[in-house]
Amino acid sequence: MIVFIIIITITIFTAVMLPVLSAGSGFAINFQYITFPMILIMGFLLIGITIFFLLNYRLLSLLEREDWPALSYYLEQIIYVKGRYSAYKVKLLASSYLVITDYASVLKLESKAMLAKPLVVEKNALLFGAARVLSGDSKGAAAFFHTYMDKGKSYERQWMHWFFGFSQLLAGEFSSAEREFMSMAVSSKDALITGLSSYFLQSSVAKYSLRSEECRSVAENGCKRITKSIKTIDLWTKEADKMGTDIHIAIVRKYIDEAGNWIFSINKINNEQIDSSLNKEEDHNE
Repeated sequence: MIVFIIIITITIFTAVMLPVLSAGSGFAINFQYITFPMILIMGFLLIGITIFFLLNYRLLSLLEREDWPALSYYLEQIIYVKGRYSAYKVKLLASSYLVITDYASVLKLESKAMLAKPLVVEKNALLFGAARVLSGDSKGAAAFFHTYMDKGKSYERQWMHWFFGFSQLLAGEFSSAEREFMSMAVSSKDALITGLSSYFLQSSVAKYSLRSEECRSVAENGCKRITKSIKTIDLWTKEADKMGTDIHIAIVRKYIDEAGNWIFSINKINNEQIDSSLNKEEDHNE
């Protein structure tokens, strides 16, 4: 903390003094209209940053150490004892519980937040739904995601729809899973959602569907949509890594990797078939 303040202070001092030193005869005007306002702005900025770090020092230090049990206890005092149900702190507490696989505590947090501030549950629906998936309550997860899947931001709504389909798949409700995955494979603008939906259509849903060929066709078209913008498996992995800190991504990361291997193996086969057809056509022309 002290080192950070020293670095900020030196940076501000350097930024302010350079124009002063280069002003020459115009020093007074420069100081009055440029340097002094800059000093005030930078000073208030430094004070604000310092106050923020002092007020959140305990929280930030626990996050830095990744001491999840201690972080959970600290947040419980703020949320349960002091009744401060902010969306950010509820998200941190739910994430801490998930990291230490305490799913019952996530559901307890959800029920208390629902009574105190229902909007907080809506804003963190992906986390609370993920806890149900991880705890093995597939039907409960499907019902929960169905409640919230058309609320929130576009990014969250897409993942809510996908997790609803995934929960239905885990619960053995293949027709419901099929509808969601087919819709996502065709229309989702998120590459990971498109890839996961296509992968499960091909590897799982098609086995139980009355429209198995259509499932496979939609899955293959989903692959083509992805490989237009993501050309290699390495780029797919980087796309997953960018979002890897999100809990809902972390719990399905295994399937994301499997989907990537499947997508780019299909793409390789298709390219080889195209090359083979072109070579045959060239031989025929000769």
